[in-house]
Amino acid sequence: QVQLVESGGGLVQAGGSLRLSCAASRVIFSIDTMGWYRQAPGKQRELVATITRGGSTNYADSVKGRFAISTDNAKNTVYLQMNSLKPEDTAVYYCNAAVGLIQTNYWGKGTLVTVSS
Repeated sequence: QVQLVESGGGLVQAGGSLRLSCAASRVIFSIDTMGWYRQAPGKQRELVATITRGGSTNYADSVKGRFAISTDNAKNTVYLQMNSLKPEDTAVYYCNAAVGLIQTNYWGKGTLVTVSS
């Protein structure tokens, strides 16, 4: 089992930056894939970025070139650096961990990011 705790959300003006953090309760090197998802009001949850244990990354087209996902294995933490933020990036951002042969998913409670125009 994995507990995930996000932090770093807040209110920022368009064009600004934020860095989200997700602390995991176990060694993240033992986790197959970690990622960030977001859910805007009235919309479905969508993938933002993922990173595998081997370091391969994947991004939604809408955030490519603006967001970067990374890990700090010593701190069991995954980060999402968000630059050039847009109002459409406003959402609750959730940390995700996929573990094991059947890829069991674990979720954090989310952190709210609000981008004002």
